[in-house]
Amino acid sequence: MLVNFLNKISEKYASKWLVLLFDGLIVVATFFMAYLIRFNFQIEFDVRELFLQTPYVFGVALVSLIAVGAHKGVVRFTGFRDIVNIIIGANILATILICCTFFSRKYIGEYSLFNLPGSIIYIHLLLNILFLIGAKLFIKSIYNHITQDFQSLSNVLIFGAGNSGMLTYDAIQNDTKSGLSIVAFIDDDERKIGKKINLLKVYKLESIDAEFIKKYNVEDVIISIQNIDPTRLLQITGNLFALGLKVKIVPPVQSWIDGDLSVGQIKEVKIEDLLGRDPINIKNPDLEDQYDNEVILITGAAGSIGSEICRKVSLYKYKKLILIDNAESALYDIQQEFRQQGLENIDAIVSDVRNRTRIDQIFNQYKPKIVFHAAAYKHVPLMENNPFEAVNVNIGGTKNVADIAVKHGVDKFVFISTDKAVNPTNVMGATKRIAELYVTCLKGKGSTKFITTRFGNVLGSNGSVIPLFKKQIEKGGPLTVTHREITRYFMTIPEACQLVIEAAAMGNGGEIFVFDMGEPIKIFNLATNMIILSGLRYPEDIDIKITGLRPGEKIYEELLADGENTKKTYHDKIMIAKSRHVDIVNVERQINKLTAINSLTQPLEIVSSIKHLIPEYISNNSTYEVLDKKK
Repeated sequence: MLVNFLNKISEKYASKWLVLLFDGLIVVATFFMAYLIRFNFQIEFDVRELFLQTPYVFGVALVSLIAVGAHKGVVRFTGFRDIVNIIIGANILATILICCTFFSRKYIGEYSLFNLPGSIIYIHLLLNILFLIGAKLFIKSIYNHITQDFQSLSNVLIFGAGNSGMLTYDAIQNDTKSGLSIVAFIDDDERKIGKKINLLKVYKLESIDAEFIKKYNVEDVIISIQNIDPTRLLQITGNLFALGLKVKIVPPVQSWIDGDLSVGQIKEVKIEDLLGRDPINIKNPDLEDQYDNEVILITGAAGSIGSEICRKVSLYKYKKLILIDNAESALYDIQQEFRQQGLENIDAIVSDVRNRTRIDQIFNQYKPKIVFHAAAYKHVPLMENNPFEAVNVNIGGTKNVADIAVKHGVDKFVFISTDKAVNPTNVMGATKRIAELYVTCLKGKGSTKFITTRFGNVLGSNGSVIPLFKKQIEKGGPLTVTHREITRYFMTIPEACQLVIEAAAMGNGGEIFVFDMGEPIKIFNLATNMIILSGLRYPEDIDIKITGLRPGEKIYEELLADGENTKKTYHDKIMIAKSRHVDIVNVERQINKLTAINSLTQPLEIVSSIKHLIPEYISNNSTYEVLDKKK
């Protein structure tokens, strides 16, 4: 009953006029105290004069407090800004009293109602600051104490005793429903170790051990360091996870709501936070000029990359957004997502990029000016066993959309490729490389500018290793890794799509854009990090099983092919690959021949044609290695 009563009380706030009256009464009380202090607590002053001056002081106090809005704050959430307002209000009050006293003595006389002793005014000012602030902090403290006594609290540590850590402390303290109780701070700065902040001791990370956790019953650690080095973050989380603690992280300051941090924004550390490099951010105000009032078409719009491109593009003032995919359920989901957001002028069309007539009909109907081509088959083992489908979709589908884009005078065609197209060792990568070549061949044919984006693995995308590891962890393991030394470049889905969006604006036609993605990450290390992030231990709780390389799989991925180098762009994370010379006539003839094959053609014959077109395609751990031996 008491808990329910407190919950109901906590949902209500005192009237601002009641707060103003309360503050006004404090000012009156301190006015009496100022007289007592001035006369050493002896009644050696004119009490009648004091009572006559009280309404005048009360009225001026109300004007001063209203001027700074001190009465508008919620007392239980009193913070630094409220304290500053009170100090300003008290000084305005003292200033008005001083001015009135000056003019009273000059023009009215010494015995005027407005004539106050200077010592009284200054004592009153100090008392006002002390008692107005003290009263609100006292009420806040009492409220927090009462409410916390009736809810279970989770003891937490804050890693970071700097400005960000202080803001996190304030956010938790001001949120009575956070359910968190701060025990101490952790910091790397030796100068802070052993000192106290807000009566809480600062420890170094090495001091936090199992005995400390047990003594203070700590459950969570909140990392509150802006721009923390990802490698250091990985070290910190590894140590804390080993102690069985949950680790949360404060988001970057630019994502705080109206510049203020709320407890709800503090989230558990995710695998994206442990990439080992800083997140890639692109801010280009010129993008609005590229996408505003344009008809934009996206193939593969229901996929992980395609759908995120749709979300990014939907933020602009597009004229029309056309979403194409042959996966009806996933396409329906993205359509409903946009409808729930109230977005208009979005048409979702179930269609297959292999159907040239249907694609041509869509282009003729909507007349898009910008095309993002994300439709593709990308599962390496599946495409290794189904080379006809890889050719049909990755090459034939790209050829269809690209040819039709030229026919209908599309301004820009952005092709989404992969790092597996570089010195390919599998069918999927080789077909994407051929698609890159075909797009290159179309440069100068018509007005369409063809742009290619090439990037590594995408965390959380359909078919990526992260969802697989999550499922395996849920089942109790083991996690399967094909090789202990296998490494990959990684980025998040938003990062990948930022690249695509930027490339469309930056490109003038014929470029292959690649990302500076930092150092590649070992999949084995990624697996152990995911086990730790799940609150488990490797290998005690979940083991990792080495299964051997899959057909066509590389140990190391590359972003540049042999004979390619890069040149810089205006963004330090985006480069343009300088491709070697391509015999356009010969390449185009071979691609036309390759896309004309039918489903009855034997896989070896299909792959042989691919290898003839892509000499650097050397199969790895695949039945097609026999073709390399013949060469």
